[in-house]
Amino acid sequence: MTEQHQDPADPFESAMQKPDIAPKVTPKVDSVAATTQPASKEEVMSKDDQALAQEAVAESASVPSEAQFTVTATPLDSDAAEAAVAGEPEAQLRALEREIARVLVGQRQVVRQVIVALLAGGHVLVEGLPGLGKTLLLRSLAQIIGGRFARVQFTPDLMPSDITGHVMFNMQAQQFHLRRGPIFCHFLLGDEINRAPAKTQAALLEAMQEKQVTIEGQSHPLPQPFMVMATQNPLEQEGTYALPQAQLDRFLLNVLIDYPSMAEECELVRQVTSAQVGDQLDVSDLQVLFNPATIQALQQAAAAIHVDEAVLDYIVRLVRTTRSWQGLDAGAGPRAAIALLRAARAHALAEGNDFVTPDDVKQMCLPVLRHRVQLTPDLEIGGHSVDGVLLQLVDSVDAPRE
Repeated sequence: MTEQHQDPADPFESAMQKPDIAPKVTPKVDSVAATTQPASKEEVMSKDDQALAQEAVAESASVPSEAQFTVTATPLDSDAAEAAVAGEPEAQLRALEREIARVLVGQRQVVRQVIVALLAGGHVLVEGLPGLGKTLLLRSLAQIIGGRFARVQFTPDLMPSDITGHVMFNMQAQQFHLRRGPIFCHFLLGDEINRAPAKTQAALLEAMQEKQVTIEGQSHPLPQPFMVMATQNPLEQEGTYALPQAQLDRFLLNVLIDYPSMAEECELVRQVTSAQVGDQLDVSDLQVLFNPATIQALQQAAAAIHVDEAVLDYIVRLVRTTRSWQGLDAGAGPRAAIALLRAARAHALAEGNDFVTPDDVKQMCLPVLRHRVQLTPDLEIGGHSVDGVLLQLVDSVDAPRE
């Protein structure tokens, strides 16, 4: 099951529509016309993607997919929105957090970590029980940024083509057309990703790493910025497929989302039940403060944050210590050091700093490393947590003096 958030003028819209499959009526044609053959799959796939989408609109008056829906965005015309966009990166990100807080009560640390992952150009694996606001968070983020949002409910019978898309034959146009999957968006929510088998999980690997999808031998770039937020329930393990370490390593952060506080839960219940039918939270009232190009500019600003050699050495020492630390059966690889540096840079930008401090590194250590290490069996049996062991490790490594 997928749900789509697309702009009315989206060039990818036509590829998500159902083709007209009405029975073809064969007209009377002369001998020359009768020998005309339908275009081959290779010929159509070699065309420019935009041209394919335009042809699909012109040649097929098809019906939109049932999984599609459109959320009308509030135009960027308020003084507050203009001030937010015109401000410094720190002010822009504060405005983004405040706008998300209008619909998502609490979970400030989770919101900050997801924004850090977005600024670093990474992906997020969120672990938490159902009903804590994971879907609402990503929908709100897509609405405020003006990007496309898609949600995929992973199930054991989900196929890779259900995510990436496939080539299908248009009976009316007598041509093959590319039907794009829900992965062609800015923000993809993979709900309960561990419910799908490894073959389907692997369909995300190329998109997450290369920012492109290969269909029928042709590579198609994904819209930028592109971020995957996958969720999994930490308690229910029956009927699930554990993510392999190679795929876990593709996620920049592993974010834990917990129950809200008493005051936050009271406010949440009051907000959801106030003059509303059902429990669906509407994000259409959120203002569009940014656009995808603005986020890309913020990502470039994060990548340009200065990192001192002493801080770089501190990051590498932290990661290398995980490989020999007593209590850890498997340590983190070099990709963990790269991820920790990227996340620390994005965190420094969100804090309004021009350089990375050891505190930025410490703040991002747990979400970067917790899914890249494994406890020894005796510690697991003893009830120890990965976070507890990592905190002891961080305290044992000397940080550079500022």
